[in-house]
Amino acid sequence: MPYKCGIVGVSGGRAQGHAAAYAHIPRGELACISTRNHENLDAFGARWGVKTRYRDYREMFEREKPDLAHVNTPPDVRLEVMEAAEAAGVGALIIEKPLAMQTEDYLAIQAFARASRVKVAINHQLHFHPRRQRLQKLVQNGSIGAIRFIDASARMNMAFQGTHVLQSIAAFHPLGKPASIFAQISGGQGLRETPRKHYAPDATLATIDYEDGASALLRCGANGAYALAGDERANVHKQLTVYGTRGFVHWSMWGWETGIKGERERGSHNYPDEDILGQAAMTAAMFDWLEDDSRVHPLNLDAALQDFHIVLKVYMSALHRRQETLESELQPRLLDALRRAELG
Repeated sequence: MPYKCGIVGVSGGRAQGHAAAYAHIPRGELACISTRNHENLDAFGARWGVKTRYRDYREMFEREKPDLAHVNTPPDVRLEVMEAAEAAGVGALIIEKPLAMQTEDYLAIQAFARASRVKVAINHQLHFHPRRQRLQKLVQNGSIGAIRFIDASARMNMAFQGTHVLQSIAAFHPLGKPASIFAQISGGQGLRETPRKHYAPDATLATIDYEDGASALLRCGANGAYALAGDERANVHKQLTVYGTRGFVHWSMWGWETGIKGERERGSHNYPDEDILGQAAMTAAMFDWLEDDSRVHPLNLDAALQDFHIVLKVYMSALHRRQETLESELQPRLLDALRRAELG
């Protein structure tokens, strides 16, 4: 029997990607959906052939008890969805990024993670893009030598894509332990109230130094990844370059390049094709974890908490104009402090 899967929140575009991926997921079946808007619910259900529909995700969890649910809600309700899934006995959740918005919800989710049984991963599907997987393996098998510097960026702000960038850095440098973080921010438009609630400064620049001597440069927002000519969609411009002692690898959402021992190769790929396969592979990895506790999903909640901890320290460093470490005490109500600094 295939795994019974559902989606919470089908009014946005991200849910379409989740549903489309099931054409490549033989072990799973999209069996139920929920969203508050009745018209959106019926339109999505009709498009993807899902007859079991709910206006309340709690009711869907209780009645359907899916093995896996994809969660596409605003970030301010992540915890309540996780708590409802835990109470209903849902097996696993794949939650859209960002995991949290500031210190208070981060700490509450951290406490939930320590006591929960539901398996949680964050939807950083880029990790599973076929091209990214090949480049990650090149780095992990030592082809470029010891990592010295990582340049990673995105054209959307830290709330929308900052954890995408941090997860990418961690995927290529999985043993790296951050020793210090130093950052700057600018612009307050992204901190104003919006329905999507992805609050962050307009531009962020941060350096992360690691205990092994490697360092990373993170840029998010207007100062982020370069845009392809003629393509102004900010969400499709992310890039990462990893430099080692024997070469480098470069990945963007549309192309790649390697330089290893003096030999250069490069090529292109189509982001939508890569994305649907990445989404499918990410979901399949959750089924692996459901079947075997030792096969922990690489995008698990503990890894996501580490990435978001770095986000919080980036903001603290920028606000106080000092280096931060993961050991320093977290500042409460960071969004308010950012708004005072950037909006007055």
